[in-house]
Amino acid sequence: MKKIAILGSTGSIGTQTLDVVDMHPELFQVEGLAAGGNAELLIEQTKRYKPKKVSVGSKELADYIAPLIPAGTQVFHGKEGLVEIAAATEADTVVTAVVGSLGLESTLAAIEAGKQIGLANKETLVTAGHIVTSKAAAKGVSLLPVDSEHSAIFQCLNGEKREQLLGITLTASGGSFRDLTREQLKEVTVEDALKHPNWSMGSKITIDSATMVNKGLEVIEAHWLFGLPYDQINVVLHPESIIHSFVEFEDTSIIAQLGNPDMRVPIQYALTYPDRLPSQATRLSLAQVGKLNFREMDMERFPCLRMAYESGKLGGTAPTAFNAANEIAVARFLKGEISFLQIEYTIEKILEKHSNIQNPSLEEILDADETSRKLANELRF
Repeated sequence: MKKIAILGSTGSIGTQTLDVVDMHPELFQVEGLAAGGNAELLIEQTKRYKPKKVSVGSKELADYIAPLIPAGTQVFHGKEGLVEIAAATEADTVVTAVVGSLGLESTLAAIEAGKQIGLANKETLVTAGHIVTSKAAAKGVSLLPVDSEHSAIFQCLNGEKREQLLGITLTASGGSFRDLTREQLKEVTVEDALKHPNWSMGSKITIDSATMVNKGLEVIEAHWLFGLPYDQINVVLHPESIIHSFVEFEDTSIIAQLGNPDMRVPIQYALTYPDRLPSQATRLSLAQVGKLNFREMDMERFPCLRMAYESGKLGGTAPTAFNAANEIAVARFLKGEISFLQIEYTIEKILEKHSNIQNPSLEEILDADETSRKLANELRF
């Protein structure tokens, strides 16, 4: 039986990870669950899965849930609680599904403790890829991708010789506004942005999909996961989200991974690798789909993707500044403080102000993150 802990258990990836547990209850034991502010759902999850340890975002929430969960379950809170669930349970695999750079320190703690990582928190590699990958290699820890695109690349590369790889291509749905012009984007609302045409995701990732920041973060993540230079990482617009990504080899052969959009499939593969198990996901019928569409990425239409490539190529703390500025900008957009297009303007201005540090320490990364957030919060329009 595989023992797992989930960081971000009440979010989209976390709840779908528990769906996978429900599909195969004989194979998985939940050792720890960490959530942010959704105390009621965490209480339900704790009663159902009976983990030994749980964590919430604040001491107040910890005090609230303590008398409402099964006796014997220890309760933690805050960043220290995340680290406790990541590193100090009997789990052999930790699914890192918290959103944003909050997952960095807990993921590093899990790696230090020798846990295998089901990686759904792309910001961990975006902000500290050189630290995370080197520490994982030193500890003999696998970073198993949970994102559908990276899982697809991972599967396509199984058994292949990397030196014969020509490049990889991540597919992008285009998000809620893929067919709108720049002029039309001036009038969009939060409600409009949260209507993703293909995937069921949390609000932050859904907004990131619409701005194409999410794809930019995935490009940087792919650079670290697969050890590829940025000129070997491509992005193509694919509205149907049937081909999740593909790879091309020197002989011009292309291998792609296909399936209906369902995050439970890559989650399950990360948890059961190298084995495959039956899934409740809907089987794909290409005959019913009929046709698949693809478009070249327009970097002028989606400037956030361009800025992600530029930040990734600069390296150092530039991706940290990119990510931090975006997290603050998205939060401000969701609160109605700024417009949709001001998200990309925020990122651009913070990158202009950023003093890049090459090969940064963890402390320097955290400082760059804090400084970029402060500047993004202070930016006025």
